[in-house]
Amino acid sequence: MDLDAYLDAHRAEWNRLDDLVRTRRLSGAESDELLDLYQRAATHLSVIRSTSPDAQTVEYLSTLVARARFRAQGSRPFTWAIVATYLTRTLPAGLYRLRWWWVPIMVGSVATIAVMVLWSLNHPTTMAWLLKQFGQRYIDSSFADYYSNHQAQYFAFQVWTNNFRLALLAIAFGVFFFPVVYVLYENVVSLGQVAALMIGNGKADIFFGLILPHGMLEMTCLFISCAIGLKLFWTWVAPGHRTRTRALAEEGRTAISIGIGLIGLLLLSGVIEAFVTPSPLPTVARISIGLAVWFGFLAYVFILGRKAYLDGATGDLESEADRGYEAPVAA
Repeated sequence: MDLDAYLDAHRAEWNRLDDLVRTRRLSGAESDELLDLYQRAATHLSVIRSTSPDAQTVEYLSTLVARARFRAQGSRPFTWAIVATYLTRTLPAGLYRLRWWWVPIMVGSVATIAVMVLWSLNHPTTMAWLLKQFGQRYIDSSFADYYSNHQAQYFAFQVWTNNFRLALLAIAFGVFFFPVVYVLYENVVSLGQVAALMIGNGKADIFFGLILPHGMLEMTCLFISCAIGLKLFWTWVAPGHRTRTRALAEEGRTAISIGIGLIGLLLLSGVIEAFVTPSPLPTVARISIGLAVWFGFLAYVFILGRKAYLDGATGDLESEADRGYEAPVAA
């Protein structure tokens, strides 16, 4: 097919379609014209992709078709099937696909905290500095009182909003790299210092009894958000065979998808921190609840997520029409 001739033959239709898409109010006749031109442009896109896949033309037409489709059909109506697909395919598959980013961050962070604690316990000057920074009252009462001095429902909301703010910061500014590293550094160092202080002063049972029930899921969510941010940064640096715009769009949609899931996970963590962590339940029972929730999350990712991933889900929008048609690229 002579691509130049084909473009010249249909360019006026595409320009007219673009004008209609940009028009705020359409008459009945213009709406019918938009729908007709949209269907024609979708056919043109299919023809070009199959016969003369020029990347620039396909990218232009795919964007135009996606915009026209949204204008012609509007947003998709809400159904519970969409929610079910998201929870059973999109979210777990996205988490599973990014496992080689967040699992190493999680393991490395926990190892760093362990090294910090061991170092502090074997260096009296470090322990003295920590005691000076936090104070004896923090060890005796303030650490434990933090979880019980507020009404549970308000505390859960406060914890949830604070944690999601940090997660959102790591995701939203991930492409700039340094904000992600700062969020991760601040949380790992803070937790390591508190752990060393409490363990070194004979309060290990209080520390683990109050941190583990909610902290396992909460910190995992933080590691995931940091992993998403770093993945966005690396996508910008090395998009691979994709164009940088396309790569960032794909990973950005996945980041939003997982970010929505983190809202629910962090809400669950906040509820545990507000109602389970300060409860009069035995320490073993509280930690067991936290472990059950955390292992449930891992099963969700590595069993359900793996199944969905092998079935073709990636965490991105599954419909090509929803994503916008993709330009062909060299392998």
